[in-house]
Amino acid sequence: MKAPSFAGSFLTADSSMLQSAVVRVAGQMSQQVSDSLAIEEPLEIQLTYGPSNSRQTRSISVTMRTPGNDFDLAAGFLMTEGVIQDANDVEQIVYAGGSFDEGTPPPQAMEVLKLGSRLNTVRVDLAAEVAVNVGSLQRNFYTTSSCGICGKASLLALRTVCPPRATNNFRVDAQTLYSLPSRLRASQGVFDRTGGLHGAGLFDSTGNLLALREDVGRHNAVDKLIGSEFRADRTPLRDRLLLLSGRASFELLQKALMGGIPMVAAVGAPSSLAVQVAKEFDITLVGFLREDHFNIYHGSERIDRYSSTSIGVIE
Repeated sequence: MKAPSFAGSFLTADSSMLQSAVVRVAGQMSQQVSDSLAIEEPLEIQLTYGPSNSRQTRSISVTMRTPGNDFDLAAGFLMTEGVIQDANDVEQIVYAGGSFDEGTPPPQAMEVLKLGSRLNTVRVDLAAEVAVNVGSLQRNFYTTSSCGICGKASLLALRTVCPPRATNNFRVDAQTLYSLPSRLRASQGVFDRTGGLHGAGLFDSTGNLLALREDVGRHNAVDKLIGSEFRADRTPLRDRLLLLSGRASFELLQKALMGGIPMVAAVGAPSSLAVQVAKEFDITLVGFLREDHFNIYHGSERIDRYSSTSIGVIE
């Protein structure tokens, strides 16, 4: 059967989704239907910094993301990478791009993408007095899980940039934990229609969902979430739980650490280095969270109302 044509694809009123014709096959039968796709487009983050008489603008990152909450994404990225520490460090955040379909050629690396939005470049202007370490603006350093730097070096690098740590007093009931995935899922409107987005949610100790962000990239969802709190001057988030709809990687634990978050719960598995970060910086870490079970990788003493047994445990 001929593959469906995407020529008839069109944007919905929600800029994070695209409607497209697909052929749905069930058993021996098929039909052409309309399907919702999560939009993925590049976002270039630029930084303007330096004294008022010598301002510089530098492109520091290009990330593939779902359009929406772009200013939160940029602020969260800079905050979790240790470039900025306070909401007052930011003078303004603006869209700085032109439309690629009006004669402006796209970056060479992006030529294969059909970019029509003028909202794919965000510029963050820092206050003149904010000191910037140009070396720290490179995206491809220790933070990515594929960078090849050993765990010990990664943890040491984190210690040099993370904000001061407070005693972790955040506690949560096991029954509350069981309820969190369904509460997050019920609020993921775009996921319901596309099935293609990661979600990150902030909860209080009683299980109230306080904020939610979605994106095709799990790190982008977390940056958007923490960035929205940062811009509202609510960081560090010492009385909040971060719930991830997927796995927990080193990079996501790093972002939680930079945001001051005391507990991370993930529907998926944590990586070995994520567990190391949790132990090193005393972040309660839960993985494989479902409606009736979960694993605790660190901080079990801060989860209440469950029975403990050591059967089958290897010391």
